[in-house]
Amino acid sequence: MPRIIPAGEWQRIDRGIRQRVKALNAFLYDIYHEQNILRAGLIPAEQVLANEQYQPCMQGINLPNNTYAHITGVDMVRNNDGQYYVLEDNLRTPSGVSYMLENRKMMMRLYPEMFEQHHIAPVERYPSYLLQTLRESSLVDDPCVVVMTPGRFNSAYFEHSFLAQQMGVELVESADLFIKNGAVYMRTTEGPRRVDVIYRRIDDTWLDPLAFRADSMLGVPGLLSVYRAGGVVLANAIGTGVADDKSIYPYVPEMIRFYLGEQPILSNIPTWQCRKAEDLRYVLSNLELMVVKEVHGAGGYGMLVGPRSTKEEREAFRQRLLANPANYIAQDTLALSTCPTFVDEGLSPRHIDLRPYVLSGQEMRLVPGGLTRVALTEGALVVNSSQGGGTKDTWVMEDDASC
Repeated sequence: MPRIIPAGEWQRIDRGIRQRVKALNAFLYDIYHEQNILRAGLIPAEQVLANEQYQPCMQGINLPNNTYAHITGVDMVRNNDGQYYVLEDNLRTPSGVSYMLENRKMMMRLYPEMFEQHHIAPVERYPSYLLQTLRESSLVDDPCVVVMTPGRFNSAYFEHSFLAQQMGVELVESADLFIKNGAVYMRTTEGPRRVDVIYRRIDDTWLDPLAFRADSMLGVPGLLSVYRAGGVVLANAIGTGVADDKSIYPYVPEMIRFYLGEQPILSNIPTWQCRKAEDLRYVLSNLELMVVKEVHGAGGYGMLVGPRSTKEEREAFRQRLLANPANYIAQDTLALSTCPTFVDEGLSPRHIDLRPYVLSGQEMRLVPGGLTRVALTEGALVVNSSQGGGTKDTWVMEDDASC
């Protein structure tokens, strides 16, 4: 069963996430240059500069188009008031787009008549949009683009290989690359070939054992030096993770006002920062009503869903909060929208979220819809695949009359 979004509803989402990603890229440029937003006191400097995702090695580095997050996934939920709220921003290595593409391919194969009878916006252009965005990130006229994967044991390896195949570029691992004369080269059967753009699906700390983790077998020694000198483009840029840290999330509306001079089109979920004494007191008094998350957490791990928690779980989280309050934020538990879903007992409503993908090159591109994730357990609010969640095809209707 697909998730259906009317055209008018999507248009507002589209404008809102474009605005948000534009502001996030402006924020990343700023904190690695003049740091105006910190000087203005809109974000506490220590929350950025002491953040483990902040990379001092990126200070003063100029990137093509001033773009740091070339690929962004914005997680959203629809509340019972009918409004969409941004749940979090994914700017490091957002995943899941292969499910979006495969879901659509399967639905078109199973229900071709539905696509003939209704004006459903296509998503098949995503790989070509992605390749165009990656090519635009380089100043080279005809850049060589590769997808860099940690290898076949990574949980997202299918997506890495799928996207490389769809774009018609090479899928490489660290052993396929080497540094020579200030450039990155790829080993091929015809000899070395210079690489201009690396769409890397590897976290910062594993990219270069000479600069980050010395025990990394996944990175390329010397890659950071070449990158800092402009000899290669990395997508996404090193250091983008500071902008998707959950402790920074509450400040995104202020970023939009500060950098763009606009009011946010999409709202954040009301959020309490447990590093603040007043916020912590409120959270501790209302644990049974709130969703509590680790600021560096991902994949649905390290969180408490208050309304579905036991007294013992809440008490354990209370102790964690008291021991390290700065490591947590808390949010209101929204009444997430549901979608009819085929489960073992038949057709039944299940909670869903939405992750549209935004591509930032010389212009911003996105395909209508994105990945709808679904919590397959009845009543569950966590949709992550690592927590047993599933996915749905997302149909954006090209005109409201089609709904």
